[in-house]
Amino acid sequence: MELNQVTLPVSNMADAVQFYLKLGFTQIVDAPQYARFSCPDGTSTFSLSLESDTFENHSVIYFEHEALDELCEDLAQKGIVFEQAPTEQPYLWKEAIIKDPSGNKIKLYWAGENRLNPPWKVEKRA
Repeated sequence: MELNQVTLPVSNMADAVQFYLKLGFTQIVDAPQYARFSCPDGTSTFSLSLESDTFENHSVIYFEHEALDELCEDLAQKGIVFEQAPTEQPYLWKEAIIKDPSGNKIKLYWAGENRLNPPWKVEKRA
C-alpha cells in the first residue's frame, strides 16, 4: 500500500488555500468545500475540507525538505509565522513548526536517512 493523501479540516477555504499556495504547493482541485494540492517533490498529495462546525484537529502533518533552513527563511520573508524555528530534536530530526489559518499544526523537517532508518529501528510484522 502507499499513502495517497491526508485531508485537513479548515474553517475558511480561501485563507487556507492562499496559505498552502504560499508554502509552495500546487492546487490541483478547486471546489467551494474542498481543495487538493500536490507536493513540489514526489507524488504525495493532501487536501482541505471546509468544516462548518467548530473543530479541533490534534493531528500533525509533516513536510520534509532537505534545505530546511533556507526554506524557513524564504517562508518567513513571505510572512509565514513560525511557532518554532528549525531546531535539532533528540530523535535526530530537525523541525520547524507553523500553523495554518485554521490552527492545523504543520512540521517542516529534515530527517535524511533517519526518517526510515533511525538507530533504534525495528521491523515487526504480523
